[in-house]
Amino acid sequence: MGHFPPALPPRPVYREPNPISAGLLLSGIGATAVWFALFGSLGRDLMSYAWWTVAAAISAWVVAAFLTLFGDRGVAVGVAATSGLGLATAVGLVAERWITTNDWPLW
Repeated sequence: MGHFPPALPPRPVYREPNPISAGLLLSGIGATAVWFALFGSLGRDLMSYAWWTVAAAISAWVVAAFLTLFGDRGVAVGVAATSGLGLATAVGLVAERWITTNDWPLW
């Protein structure tokens, strides 16, 4: 009879202890969309809208960092992604105004 090598131990299975679910991701997206709508509605022109959006983005990123460390990471991903999209929208509007009028609208 042949000699067989000893059996190897089973391969480890790595699983996320707290998987991200679609419901939690969508709740982060929805809450951040409302947050940006509330902050954006405080602006009366492009300059104030852009600065309020920057304030909303910074505060949302602080919340996303906190949720990443101590809360639910699914909600944190939704908050971070939506705040990036909201800030990109404001930057796009500022850039469009700057390009078309050759006047920097934030001062």
